[in-house]
Amino acid sequence: MITIQENIPLASLTTFKIGGNAKYFVEASNVADIRDAIKWATEKSIRFVVLAGGSNVLIPDEGIDALVIRIASDHHSFEQTELAADAGGNLLEIIREASSMGLGGWEKLAGIPGTIGGAIRGNAGAFGSEIKDFIVKVGALHSQTGETREFSNADCNFSYRHSLFKDHPEWIIISAHLSLLEATPLDIHNSIEETIAEREKRHLQNVQAAGSFFMNPVAPQNIVDMFEQEKGVKSREGRVPAGWLIEKVGMKGATVGGAIASIQHPNYLVNTGNATAKDVRELAEKIKQAVKAEFDVSLQEEAALL
Repeated sequence: MITIQENIPLASLTTFKIGGNAKYFVEASNVADIRDAIKWATEKSIRFVVLAGGSNVLIPDEGIDALVIRIASDHHSFEQTELAADAGGNLLEIIREASSMGLGGWEKLAGIPGTIGGAIRGNAGAFGSEIKDFIVKVGALHSQTGETREFSNADCNFSYRHSLFKDHPEWIIISAHLSLLEATPLDIHNSIEETIAEREKRHLQNVQAAGSFFMNPVAPQNIVDMFEQEKGVKSREGRVPAGWLIEKVGMKGATVGGAIASIQHPNYLVNTGNATAKDVRELAEKIKQAVKAEFDVSLQEEAALL
């Protein structure tokens, strides 16, 4: 049985700590809850929005005039080297739990905020590793028909920060099976801590931000050459880091209201304490315009702007 609440603050449910209220709100602990919530919204001709860990999203200041369905299902289990997890499971917590059982391989994802489902939707990655590298299959619910289906790794159409589920939001991720690697718990634990220490060194941990705000864009060859010569590393798929471009156009440390393009990692647009969604959007637009003017490169948001 679901409980529909009204006028629920959303800011605290996001890593940005920004945004207004949900007109209607419900926590869904299982697939039946999701179906019931969608049915409730459909019967009342109300739009619905799915929210998971709130780590890659910017909520409008005026809130959301819809039913916000928060995915709260977080059951998971291990069988040999395979992990079965509900979409609402916290990514870092499960990575740590798996390590205690001698299961890893995905330690470079440690510290990426959010849930398993959110990570799959955006094919989250860091330090050369992506969650697609571990996905066996993904369970999803069709929001219009109510049917459930399992998608193989190939079906998911994974690419850089992309999956089928971004193109087809009618499919709501509900679960996943992942294949992990065996190693000694201590080695995995140390690898996790090294990854998190590196993120902390880059000021990527425990900040009020949505993670990387822009995707790393495909750039003209001359820009790729400039990056490779300056940094001494090879470009991946013809992409250059958005943070590098932001710094090159002098927008590192740029501010609008309470929002700042981080000094340590310019692709993190950070809420310094009193930023509004309007501040973040205006800062993002200024950055996009500057990069376009100087390099003729169009930045695209990785964060979802609701």
